[in-house]
Formats: sequence, structure tokens, C-alpha cells
Amino acid sequence: MSSRLYLVRHGETEWNRQQRIQGSTDIPLNDTGRAQALATAELLARVEPHTVFASPLVRAFETGEIIARSLGLPAPIPAPRLVERHYGEAEGLNYLQIEKRFPDRSLVPGQEHKSQLAARSVRAVHAIARSSEGKATVIVAHGGVIRAILAELEPSGAHGRIANGSIHTLGFDSDVLSLVAFNRLVLPLAAL
Repeated sequence: MSSRLYLVRHGETEWNRQQRIQGSTDIPLNDTGRAQALATAELLARVEPHTVFASPLVRAFETGEIIARSLGLPAPIPAPRLVERHYGEAEGLNYLQIEKRFPDRSLVPGQEHKSQLAARSVRAVHAIARSSEGKATVIVAHGGVIRAILAELEPSGAHGRIANGSIHTLGFDSDVLSLVAFNRLVLPLAAL
């Protein structure tokens, strides 16, 4: 059975605004982030989602709660494997500080390897897709997680910036995930 999954990046936080790496540090949404979550919910109302899953980090989970509440859905289901990449000693630093402290970013102590992030993120989305039973499903995650998933689905794709509150439409058919649209809402198959 074909499904549509709507991969959403959480709303803005103060650390996003300051261009600081959040990673697994649990930073809440700011007022702009809450407004972005509401605007995203308005768009998602068109696809009549059945369920919302969200990373348990507060910025993603609150985004999921706002979306679910706006759409009259139950609270989001926590998806622990969709937490943001662990950036180790780079967390809390801005990009200039990271370049100065870690000129070769691949050697940041405690940083999760991209392949580990991709493996756990794609497994999580596959599991959610299998449980969706052909229904539209919202998955709220993080920029690094979404980037890793898209790189696995389209290794040669040149995806642009993954903005806060953006929606990326995935298809799931015959146990295969595919990118249907980058940063664009696409209606479920039944509505086309």
C-alpha cells in the first residue's frame, strides 16, 4: 500500500537564530519557531494526516505538539532514533568558533559519524512508514536528520537549505522510500 510521509524540520530556536550547533543539546522553540509550527500545521491540514511522530528533543516535540493540536490529532509519538546528530564538543559553538577550534570538522571529539546518523534515521523512517498503513503521516525531526535521509534516498541530489518549518514529502511503496518533493507539500496519492 502506498503512503505519503511529510518530513518536517522543527521550528526556530534561539540557537538557530545565533547559528549555534544544537545537536543533541535540548533547546526549546522561540516565538518565531512556534509561529512556524502553526504555519506548517495550516499547510499540513490539506493532506489530512493521521498521525504525528516527533524526535523527543523539545524543539521537535513541541513543533509536533503544535501541529497535532492544530489538526485535532493525538499527541505526537516519540521517535528516539530521530534525535539530531550528536556533534560532540562542537555543540553550542557557532560556525566561526568551530572552524577555529576544529579546522578539520571530521575530527570533532564525540561527534556522531554521518553514516551512523543516516543508518538510524532511515531505519526509523522505514519503521514509521511500515506502520502508517497507507495513511498520511507527519514526522518532525531536525535539519541534520533530514539531510542524512535525503542523502540516502538521492545520493546525487543537490538539496538546498533545510529551513525551519519546511516540509519534505516522501513516498513509500513496496517497502521503498523515495523523495517526492523537496521543501514542498504534495497531496496524498488518494487525493491526486
